[in-house]
Amino acid sequence: MIFPEYSRYDGLGLADLVRRREISPMDLLDSAIDGIERLNPDLNCVVQTLRDNALAEIKSGSGPGPFHGVPFLVKEFGMHFKGMKTSAGSRLAAGVSFAHDTALMRRCRAAGLVTIGTTATPEMAFNANSEALIYGSTRNPWDLGYSVGGSSGGAGAAVGGGIVPIAHANDGGGSIRIPAACNGIVGMKPARGRTPTGPDAGIFLWGMAAEFAVTRTVRDSAALLDALAGPDDGFFYDAAPPRRGFLAAAMTPPGVLRIGVVDKLPGASPITREIRQRLNDTRKLLEELGHHCEPVKIQYDAALYNESSIRLWAATLAYFMEQFGAMTGRKIGPRTVEAVTLEVYRYARTVTAIQMEEAMAWQNRVCRSVGAVMRDYDVLLTPGLARDVAKLGELNQNASGVDTAAWWQQIIQGYSAFTALFNSTGQPAMMLPLWQAKSGLPLAMQFVGRMADEETLYSLASQLEQALPWSGRIPPHYA
Repeated sequence: MIFPEYSRYDGLGLADLVRRREISPMDLLDSAIDGIERLNPDLNCVVQTLRDNALAEIKSGSGPGPFHGVPFLVKEFGMHFKGMKTSAGSRLAAGVSFAHDTALMRRCRAAGLVTIGTTATPEMAFNANSEALIYGSTRNPWDLGYSVGGSSGGAGAAVGGGIVPIAHANDGGGSIRIPAACNGIVGMKPARGRTPTGPDAGIFLWGMAAEFAVTRTVRDSAALLDALAGPDDGFFYDAAPPRRGFLAAAMTPPGVLRIGVVDKLPGASPITREIRQRLNDTRKLLEELGHHCEPVKIQYDAALYNESSIRLWAATLAYFMEQFGAMTGRKIGPRTVEAVTLEVYRYARTVTAIQMEEAMAWQNRVCRSVGAVMRDYDVLLTPGLARDVAKLGELNQNASGVDTAAWWQQIIQGYSAFTALFNSTGQPAMMLPLWQAKSGLPLAMQFVGRMADEETLYSLASQLEQALPWSGRIPPHYA
């Protein structure tokens, strides 16, 4: 390691060293590349190492923003940069390249982040695990026999393993928060419209998906959202601007909050005993910090909600698959996509335009129900996952005989039961690595804010980070 203390710092800490000329961006780049070379054979989280790209960014003068010179990784799905090659986790898309930066990528550059590579994702980002056939299994830095989550699993493992302090991630059903829960890091899904999706997407995944990142610390997440937030050219929708700023909020005590505790959602599997105990421990901690907590039930028609979500997800996946197929000249079939993905594509081809409009109407009903609940609470507390972190091979996207509904049941209702709802509502939701399970793996809790109110979440998260620090927990596989 060029800079032996590299992995002890978060992004703001590294940028501060650069500003004080105690370390150079080149030293940080070499330290990150060294981390990839040592850890990636075990973790398999970085798909491409792009040292030449990073060198060019450093020589051209990376942005003077809050993360000047800090190494950064980009997920192989969603946000992209000019010249980036990707497979989107699929043989169908292997070799696709992009001719321009997205708006969010430009803001990442302006924030000072230096792109050093790309990270693994499941095929078409449609799994709560990251074991795409084209890459092989991405493994958890806490235990190599376990999942890193998905779909931003490579990003989660890279940050959890100390390779970089910040990595790009996006979230359409939990894809920022699930890897955060599995790898013991911070995962904020911003409010709908908070970060730009242009120029390639308007209502990304029918408004359910958000682009952002995973980080090791709360302050990195808050400072990065300050740097990236706001509408881009021709935006489709925009979140209300913050009152003061996200990092300012993270540095300010939250006051007394009304917190609703949710331990079950309609149609979802019950949580395990250990997770229930840690949920209760979290509630006790919040009450000791002065907050008012009470149980709350969220009611909606689970069958209609799940069917509508499946339709929206399937249609988006099918669209991306056809776009990638057109770009590569490959046909969609068992030689180019995994078995479950192919079933989802076939299902999508049967859905009519009227059924899609019906799905959005059902989603609206759910959003209105949850919105009414939020009148009485500043924040909702839920478990991170419904059960223990999955072992490798459990969430198999290439399993035969699994239809779209069964896949949704497996990865969402039975595993990540508390994440997808808040993609539908558009509320900000944050995963925090408050606990460790008896197995030694991370055990996270999710905090959900009112619409466009990430500030309250950051303020509370910083309070919890101080009350129950997780920075000293280092996995066995760490840079």
